[in-house]
Order: sequence, then structure tokens, then C-alpha cells
Amino acid sequence: MADDSPASHRRDPIKSSVGNVAAQRRRQNAVTVGKERRESLVRAKRLCRVGPSGDGDVPGEENDMVTDEEGFLLDAQTSSAVEDLKSAIAYQGKGAMQKRVNALRELRRLLSKSEFPPVEAALKAGAIPLLVQCLSFGSPDEQLLEAAWCLTNIAAGKPEETKALLPALPLLIAHLGEKSSLPVAEQCAWALGNVAGEGEELRNVLLSQGALPPLARMMLPNKGSTVRTAAWALSNLIKGPDPKAATELIKVDGLLDAILRHLRKSDEELATEVAWVVVYLSALSNFATSVLVKSDAILLVVERLATSNSLQLLIPVLRSLGNLVAGDSHTTSTVLIPGHEITDGVIKVLIKCLKSDHRVLKKEASWVLSNIAAGSIEHKQLIYSSEAVPLLLRLLSTAPFDIRKEVAYVLGNLCVTPTGGDGKPNLIEEHLVSLVQRGCLSGFIDLVRSADIEAARLGLQFMELVLRGMPNGDGPKLVEQEDGIDAMERYQFHENEDLRNMANGLVDKYFGENYGIDE
Repeated sequence: MADDSPASHRRDPIKSSVGNVAAQRRRQNAVTVGKERRESLVRAKRLCRVGPSGDGDVPGEENDMVTDEEGFLLDAQTSSAVEDLKSAIAYQGKGAMQKRVNALRELRRLLSKSEFPPVEAALKAGAIPLLVQCLSFGSPDEQLLEAAWCLTNIAAGKPEETKALLPALPLLIAHLGEKSSLPVAEQCAWALGNVAGEGEELRNVLLSQGALPPLARMMLPNKGSTVRTAAWALSNLIKGPDPKAATELIKVDGLLDAILRHLRKSDEELATEVAWVVVYLSALSNFATSVLVKSDAILLVVERLATSNSLQLLIPVLRSLGNLVAGDSHTTSTVLIPGHEITDGVIKVLIKCLKSDHRVLKKEASWVLSNIAAGSIEHKQLIYSSEAVPLLLRLLSTAPFDIRKEVAYVLGNLCVTPTGGDGKPNLIEEHLVSLVQRGCLSGFIDLVRSADIEAARLGLQFMELVLRGMPNGDGPKLVEQEDGIDAMERYQFHENEDLRNMANGLVDKYFGENYGIDE
């Protein structure tokens, strides 16, 4: 669909009244969030150490680190276990099935034993074709489960080790079907989630082989563990950058209802995984975003934000809210209506996040506010008159750089309305004067001095508002008092033409040879 192509994914320019860059960040966030998630909260690939569904049928192993000597021994044991599995598969006598299961269980035990399982040794010994044989239809569930578990932990390894699962993918996908037992289907979903977590190339292979529909159907019941694993695997599978998978997913019958049901009723661990699915749906697909916006999704993520203190859950629900609000101008104008309960709820939960001790929540909340602040006059007034503004002003002067940049977008957007005919945004003088009187100018000038091009441009644009818009021609004096002239003169010979022209133009216009003559 043309609506979902990357080229059409830029938001309405009104979303970035101060600097056009803010409008384009939703998609960039979607592409990078996988890396953030892997590093800060949830590994994109997960080692399976306890049996599926937590049923206790298969005991977990201790989370031991191994020494070099123990590693050599583990490799040798793994190679031997693969040979034993090969013999067990070849054996056709009495007790053949139990012999295979025992051999699989031993290999699985070794692949689950340490934080860094002996995957390389298993692959060198020829484990993959044997495990594929053990996934054949008609095999007992215990055998299927052990084989899928081994493949799960192999897929949690290095990129080249994950790619070794290619011959197993069709059978892993096939065992997601309704004829499989839940533990087997869940373990296969876990293995596929690890494969999808490796990168775009393997995601495309899985999508071409039809992994998405059966994984989506696994989200429909109320089976907590199964839904949690399926949601995690799906979030890895649709994470882009191509939006087609996200669009296909939201079209699966019953999927939207299941997402809303799980967000409303589920425990926090399950809701977290479902929220990550919403993150990628709303970040990558305009179609999915429109479907979610027309549902109760915004209301539900706001309720979760208001009632939870779990950082693991708050991050994806806050990101989901930001994506949905950034969806298009329709969202902010017809869904977030000033005076309505849901809108008041959105502002309250964003203020809660600004007060948080967690920097990622402060940054995300500021990003969401920047999109709301880029909307109508009523939306700007809603934020301006709330408790958010004193919090934002404090963050502008005290927070880490990445947060200060997001905060600057909010404050800048509060001071302007859509661009006028001369290409310059129209001022909201009351907001500008109040924010400058409360000390925000120095924070913007600090951004001008930064090495970050986007932040510097944002700082210069706010300085232009001050120079042009402060009453009684006070703008130049205020900028001079904060050493703003020095900050702009640093760009006199800057390599970036836009910044150079912007800074030099402001200096020439407001601090040229006639500046100060009247005094």
C-alpha cells in the first residue's frame, strides 16, 4: 500500500513547527528501538532455560558461567551427545522412541547449561539435520519439545549460528498449527522469535515461509505463557523496516480484539510483550496506526501508564502512545480533544513520566508532548497551562543532552503556530514571553553550542523567535546577555550551509553595524 511506504511515512509538518526534523522521527525510532530494547530491557534473542509454560516437566539448569577448562569439557560432552543422538535415531529396536528422547534431553541439557551454550560444538558435530529429523510429523510431543528446545538455544547464538536453523524453519512453522500441543507450539514460537531477532534477512525468510499467520493466531486465546511467547516472537518478526508485515498482522481476524483484551486484563509481563507489538504496529504501518487509533488502544495504554510502576511495561506503552499521537493530525485534533477525559489522562500520565527517575521515560514523555504541542492552539494551551511546563523548564537546564533536546522541541512548539506565508512560524507571544522570563533562553543557547546539528538548528530557531518576537524590541538584549552572539558567531565559517546561513543572517539582521546606536 502506498500509504505504508517509507517515503510517505513523514508526518504532517505541523508536527515540527520548530524544526522539520521532529516530524520524521517516529519511523527512525521504530528502526532503532530494537537495539534499545535489546540493550536495556529484553534481549532480542532469549536462551530457554526452563520448560515452556513453566510446567516444570523439564527442569531448568543453573545459570552458571563456565571457565575455559569447563568450556572445553562442555564442548566435548556436546559433541558426544550429538553422536549419541545420531545413534539413537538410527536405532530401530525396542525402546527406540525413549532412546531418542533421552539423547535429545541430554543435548538440550548441555545447550541450556551455561550463559554461553556450546552451540558451535553442536553445529560442528552435525546437530541441525538430526534435530530436523526429530521434528518430523507423527513424532511424540516429548521428542518434538526437546528438539525445538535445542533449536531455540542454538538460535540464541551468534548470527552465523542462528542462520544454521534455515533447514529447520519450515517444520518449526508447521508445528505452530492447531494440531500441535501448546507446549510444542510455544517452544517452536520461541525458536522462531530468536531467528526473527537476528535481523531483517531472516525475518524476510520467515515471512516468506508463512510464519506470521500462525504466530498471530497464538495470540488469540487467553493462555498467558503461550500468548506472551507469541507476542514476543511477533514483535521481533514485524520490527521492520518494511511495514508490510505490520500491516498484514493487524489484518488477521481477531488480532486487534486480542491485543486490546490483553492490554486491558493481562498481568504486566504479558501486557509488556503485547505493548511491544503495538509499538511496531504503530511505528511502521499507517494502516495499523489508523486501526489502533479508532479502537480503545489509546485509552488502554493511558490506563496502563497511570497504574503501573514497572519500567519494563511503561517503556513500550509510552512509546505506543507516542506513536499513536504522532500518527497524523486527525489523531491529535479528533481523539485528543481538550477538556475530554482521555486527553486529561494523557497529559497526567506524561507528567508522571516527566517526574520519573528513569531517563528513558523522561525522554519518551517529552517526545510525546512535542507531538501534542505541535498540534492546535488548544493543544498548546493545554500543555502550557499544565504542570508539565515547570518540569520541562527544569529538565532543559539540568537533564542529560538527549532529554534536553526533546524538551526543546516541546517548548519551541508551544510558542508557534503553523508557518505563515513568509515561511516563518507565527508566534504565540504570551507563551514565548512567559517561557523566556522563566529562564529557558539559556538552555536553547546551550543547544546552539552543541556539536549536534539537529539541536543547534533547534536552538537557532528559538533564538530567531526571541529576536523577532519579544515585545519592545528586547530580544537582541536578552540574547546578548546570555552570550548568544558568541554562540552564533561560532557558525560564521561552519561546514553546514543551513546553520551557517541561519546564524550569520541573525547576527547581521539583529546585531549589525547599527546595533546599540540608539543607546
